[in-house]
This record gives sequence, C-alpha cells and structure tokens, in this order.
Amino acid sequence: MKLNLSTENLARASARHGWLTIGAWLAVLVVAMVLVGTLLGDALTTEETLTNNPESVQADNLLHERLGESNNTIDEIAIVRSTTLTVDDPAYRSYVEELYGDLTALGNEVIAGGTHYYLTGDESLVSADRHTTFLPLVIPEGARGEINQVHQVVDEANESGSFQVLVTGEATLEVEINEIAEKDLLIGEGIGISVALLVLALVFGTIAAAFLPIVLSIAAIVVALGATALVGQALDLPFFVTNMITMIGLAVGIDYSLFIVSRYREERAKGLDKVEAIAAAGATAGRTVLVSGMTVVLALTGLLITPHSGLQSIGAGAILVVIAAMLASMTLLPAVLGLMGDRINAIRIPLIQRRKVGQPAEASGGFWDWTTRAVMRRPVVSVVLSAGLLVAAAVPYFDINLGATGVSALPDSLRSKEAFIVLQEEFGFGMNLPAVVVIDGRTDSESVVAAIKRLEAAVASDPAFVTSELEVFPEADLSILSTQLAGDPASTRAMDAVERLRSDYIPGAFDGVPASAMVTGETAGLVDLTDAVDTYTPIVFALVLGLSFVLLTVAFRSIVIPVKAILMNLLSVGATYGLLVLVFQKGVGADLLGFQQVDVIETGLPLFLFAILFGLSMDYHVFLLSRIRERFVQTGDNNEAVAFGLRSTGRLITGAALIMVAVFGGFAMGDLVGMQQFGFGLAVAIFLDATIVRSILVPASMTLLGDWNWYLPNWLEWLPRINMEGAQLDEPPAQTSAPVSVPVFGAD
Repeated sequence: MKLNLSTENLARASARHGWLTIGAWLAVLVVAMVLVGTLLGDALTTEETLTNNPESVQADNLLHERLGESNNTIDEIAIVRSTTLTVDDPAYRSYVEELYGDLTALGNEVIAGGTHYYLTGDESLVSADRHTTFLPLVIPEGARGEINQVHQVVDEANESGSFQVLVTGEATLEVEINEIAEKDLLIGEGIGISVALLVLALVFGTIAAAFLPIVLSIAAIVVALGATALVGQALDLPFFVTNMITMIGLAVGIDYSLFIVSRYREERAKGLDKVEAIAAAGATAGRTVLVSGMTVVLALTGLLITPHSGLQSIGAGAILVVIAAMLASMTLLPAVLGLMGDRINAIRIPLIQRRKVGQPAEASGGFWDWTTRAVMRRPVVSVVLSAGLLVAAAVPYFDINLGATGVSALPDSLRSKEAFIVLQEEFGFGMNLPAVVVIDGRTDSESVVAAIKRLEAAVASDPAFVTSELEVFPEADLSILSTQLAGDPASTRAMDAVERLRSDYIPGAFDGVPASAMVTGETAGLVDLTDAVDTYTPIVFALVLGLSFVLLTVAFRSIVIPVKAILMNLLSVGATYGLLVLVFQKGVGADLLGFQQVDVIETGLPLFLFAILFGLSMDYHVFLLSRIRERFVQTGDNNEAVAFGLRSTGRLITGAALIMVAVFGGFAMGDLVGMQQFGFGLAVAIFLDATIVRSILVPASMTLLGDWNWYLPNWLEWLPRINMEGAQLDEPPAQTSAPVSVPVFGAD
C-alpha cells in the first residue's frame, strides 16, 4: 500500500504559477488582517473557564439559578491615603465624598455601584491608624474597557497633592497586564527577528536569503492571527495567545523556510534548473517539513482535550500558526523562489560564503564531522554522560509547586500593584477576591444556622482569612458566606486555605446537616484548575506520545526510531522542568538572568511546555533522521549514514536552534513572570535538544544500535509507505546483518 502525497508537485506548481500563488496569499493576508482588526481585540480576555464542572463552577451555576446572578459585574477598589489627616477630619470626609461623586458621575455604564465609610460607618473600610480608607466599587462586566475613565478621575484627584488615591481590581489589572503583554511582545519580536536575521545571514551568506524566512514567518503569523480571531468567536481567548502565536510562528516559520531554502540552493549547486531545484527541495525538505509540522500539531492536540479554555485556545492558536507556517513553506516559499531564482543569492556577505552550497553535505571533515566521529568512537561513554547530565538536571522537578504568581509578582511600577501592597499592609488582603461559600439549605433551619456559625468560627480562627460577611436569601433557600483571603488570592497560602475550607471546615461544620456548601471565587477556581491539570496531564502525555509514535513509525517504517525519539525528548523535557524549578522557584541564577524568583511555576505551564517542546524537538529529530536515512538507504552503512546526517545538517540545525533560542529568550526578557517561565523553558529545551541530544545522544545511540535503528517487525509490513515522490530512495540498501525495513519517505 502506497500513499502518494506529492509535496514535490505542489512545490513545482507553486513555482510555475508564482504570481497566482502570491496573489492568493495576498488575498488571504488581507482577509486575515481585517479579521484581526475587527474581531481579535474583542475576543481577548483574562477570564479563563473550566469545562469539567468542578465545585467552583457548580457553585456559580447555583447562584445563577437561584438568584439570577452571573459574573456580570467585577470589583474595583479605590484607596484614599493621607499622611496628616485621618478619616475623622472634615477635610478628609469632604475629599472622599467629592471623589466618590466624581466616580459615580461616570454613569451606571462605568460604575454600577459602590460605597464608602461615610455612607455606611463600616469600620472595616478604615485602616487601624485611620489614615487610610478604601471605596469598594462595582464595575459592569462590559465596562472593562472603560476602566481608563476611572483611572482618569483617580489621576485628577491626585493632582491636589493633599491625598494619595490608588485603584486596583480585576479591570485595572487586566488593562495593565495587556499593556505589559504588548510591550513584551514588541521586545520579544525585536530581539527574535534581529538575532534571526544575523544567524540567517551567517548560515546563507546573503542578505536576500536571510530576509526570506522572516517574511514567510510573518505571513504565517498574520494568517494564524486571523484564523484565531474566528476561533475567538466560539472560545474565550487569553490575552497572551497573540504572544504565543508570534513566538511559535517566528520559530517554526523561520526554521521551515531555512531548511527548504538551503535544500533549494544545494540542488541548484548540483546543476538542476530553477523549477526542478524547487521541486527537489519540495520532495525532500518540503516533505520533512510536512511530517515535522504534523508531529508538532499532534503534540499540540493534547491541549485541546484539557477542560480549560485557556489551554484549549492557546493550543488551537499554536496549531493554526504551525499549519500556516507549513502551508507557507510549501506553497508561498516555492512561488517566491520561482520568481527570485538565483537572486536569492543577491547581496553576498564577504568572507562568509566562500564554499559552494552543495559541498558541505558531501565532503567529510569539518567541525561537525569531527564531533560526530569523536562521539561515535566512544558511544557508551557518550550515552551515559549525556543522559546522566539530563537526568541530573531533571531532579529539581520533584520539588515543583504549581500555582499562579498573581499580583505580587507584577512590576512594582503598576498602579494595581501599588494599591495591592497598600491593601496588604493596611487591611491584610490584597485584592477584593474572597472565597465565597454558597450554602444550599433552608435559611430558617436551626441546624443550618448553627452550622454556618460553626463555619464562621472556624474561618475566624484561621489567620489565612481576614474577614467574613454573611448574606441570607430566604426566598431562595440560599446563604452566602464571603471570606476575605489574606495576602495575594493567587498565592499558595490562599490556595491551601481554600482547600482547608473544603476538606476540613465545611465538612466539620455541616456534618449531618440537611444542607450543602460549595466554595467558589478566583482562588477556588485556581485550585480546581490545578486539580484538573493534575488529572489530565497523564492523559495528555499518553495521547501525545501515542500519536507521535504512530506517525513516526509510519514515516520511518521503524519501531526503534520512534521509541528512541520519544525517550530522548522526554529526557530533554524533564531537564527543562528541573531547570525551571531550579531558576524560578529556588532562585539559582535568577538575578543573573534578570528573572524574578517566585514560589510557584504557573499552573498549566508544564503541560503546555510538554506539548510545545515535544513537537519542536521532533522537528529537529525528523530533519536529522531524514538525512541519515537518505544516506543509509543509498549505502547501507549505518555509521557512515549517521556521520553524513550530522555533517550535512549540523550547521543548519545549529542555526535554526540559535534562532529559536533567540526568539524564546527575547520573550523571556519581558516583565510577566509567566512569560519569563515560558520563554526560558522553551529556550533551554531547544538549547539542550540541539547540543546534548542531537550532537551527542543521537549519534552515540544510533552507533550502538547499528542497523537495528531501522527495524520493523514483519507483522507491521502492512503499514502504508508514505512515498511523496521519493522514488530515488525506493531501492533497498546492501544486505546487512540485522533485519532492516527500508523506509521510502524522503529526506530533508
């Protein structure tokens, strides 16, 4: 059974009809830009939902059913401070009342409600030294974008100089985080593109060839953003999905273009005419891009099954940009090459390109040939040392703490962070995001009332809770106990407090009582998210590993290659996890690298990193093994094939890895700790993969296994042969001592 998927014909047709292909892409880009401009902004949010119906969601649904309440309002807090006056001074009162009047004058569409100390006499709104008070405000959910009007009133109030006015809350936090994300995006793009251009110029030796992969990756990013804007009409998109798409798009788009352009120039140097050289590049590097991209997509599908809208939408966005990069490299790139021809070598850089393009692949000698043969001379030592180093790096992972960094990890310059600190110092809590206990039971029942009192007493005895407030709704047989959490509601301390509330205080108070109590709120949702991630992590791992094994087995017609690839990728992923914990949790080298030490690794990050890293690592593995297999099919000499593969791809893989490290490292230089962790993790993983794994572990292990690398049991001979115009590789090699099943899938 043969499956003909002709990337060669696709490349040839795109090259022959260059202007038509480019015109089609321009039309798609215009549509994508319109979608981004009209739909994407409204689809972005900081809200993320769980779809597995955990306790927090059940409690929210109960509130909506009984009281008609939904999350259609959010809380903000304005803080007034004076170094000289107290709330008992008439001037203080006048200032607060004037501020409150200016805020409510913005209208119900901006301020839906609020209160202050002079309206209620509530002493909990006043600090112990009476120099500070806060004004709880209610903002309509749809008015998040109007929070700047509130900020303008606050800024004008600060002009008097007698008082300091601060503001914080969900809407303020969302606006400021989005601003940081946009700034981080610009920094990451600037660093990534700049380093990519430099590396591409060094690899290609010409300016024209260096710019082409950048242009192609940008086109893929724009198309993916447009498609993501459409997805955003059905899913809530986290605000940093654009960062993810840009980061992944730059990395894979440049890599795919790099390998195809390199192969095109190599084929031209061998004497093929322009169109046939493009077709040959499509038949080899193009088909490798296809399988590599499919591997990345399969790895990312694991995120789609998680019951979390954030992971689902980020996974969808990453899948879309990988698909767009694949399509651009297999259609748009051949079209541009067809029009440019040998002008791809325009503006040569002196002293860099002194050798013919096709020469390094065939010639022995050089750094990569020397390195490979040195490793292959001592394969056992090389495997033990390299694998041992990766295992040692993975050890800190066993101390990992998952959670959310919260407001406390934001830059101190933010108004939300400044207000958060004041609330912590003066009132014991940082955000008005309490743990909400929803009690379903008759409010006039003595046993229910007694149970609530027992729960209030238990909460009051726990220093992790600051205050509690009870609301009773007799007509709905519902009681709501809101318990303010001390410190940052996203902290480990707050999460532990919610878990005690659920596992100890509520069961102890309501044992034998005809009522049920469930906890909701931001912190409870974070606890439920952590539980969901813990539950789905082994499922995602099994799905990704299983699909990848099947794809690689079919592509390479070997069961040894996929098993070895999976084990090596797991080693690099484990080492990355360990280094994340070592740097961010334990703070080893954090200051030196410009990172912030925190108590936790972001919940969901290890799972997301696994999907991304597994796919990207397979990229290099497929590129390398394709070239090794090409030589093995031609010669039947495993060791020579390994040396040839490393020698012919070492320069390109190193260049591609440097580009990825630069792109991901650029995003790690931002201010958001979550992005720092993500960028650092990806950069470290790619570095480990391109050095220890690809340069040492792969050649050493393939030397030890010999011809068994290509072993496929007879009972799997029914697997389809993916022959994408690779007829030159169909002939079997010379007979070898071990069972060999010759693959027909081409080389890069």
